[in-house]
Amino acid sequence: MATRGFIGKRPTDGVGDRLPPGQYLTEDFPVLSAGPTPRVATAEWRFTLKDGVRPVMSWDWEAFNQLPQSKLTRDIHCVTKWSKFNTAWSGVMVDDILAEAGIAAPSEWTLAHAYDGYSTNVPTEDLIGGKAMVATHFEGQPLNADHGGPARLLVPHLYFWKSAKWVNGLQFTRRDEAGFWELRGYHMRGDPWREQRFTGD
Repeated sequence: MATRGFIGKRPTDGVGDRLPPGQYLTEDFPVLSAGPTPRVATAEWRFTLKDGVRPVMSWDWEAFNQLPQSKLTRDIHCVTKWSKFNTAWSGVMVDDILAEAGIAAPSEWTLAHAYDGYSTNVPTEDLIGGKAMVATHFEGQPLNADHGGPARLLVPHLYFWKSAKWVNGLQFTRRDEAGFWELRGYHMRGDPWREQRFTGD
């Protein structure tokens, strides 16, 4: 795992009940990835929604950015135990992606896929109802490649490995299929408030 931009622990006084157990607060935004950072040009980027192996709808960068745009400010929590408060994102809510495709979520489970071959499973209920977006901007600026640009999945209420960087699609599945880190012992859901870091937590 590559890591850059991490300076260290920050005081946790006054954070109230916003910091999940086992986490510490940072003002930095550490860069972690399972491998090399892909450089995906927006002219080549596509996002595809699938029901099983069947493509439902696909968007290029221009079409995707014509979808309704939303903003979210949320705390985020990494499985490596750092948390960052009040991160500001903008992009397209998963609800609006489904609405544009003219479908309701067809299954209980979803796999997010990325340009570097990464995947992660997310229960569908954690993606809908205003909980998740495909983010294209961070703090008012286009999302850079180190943080998953041009677009990443954002599921801020789960550990951040679920927020797949360089995302290029969501695939609804009929069973809970493990993704990259789940196959390597990470938890199938990853709720930071329950400290669901590893299998069996």
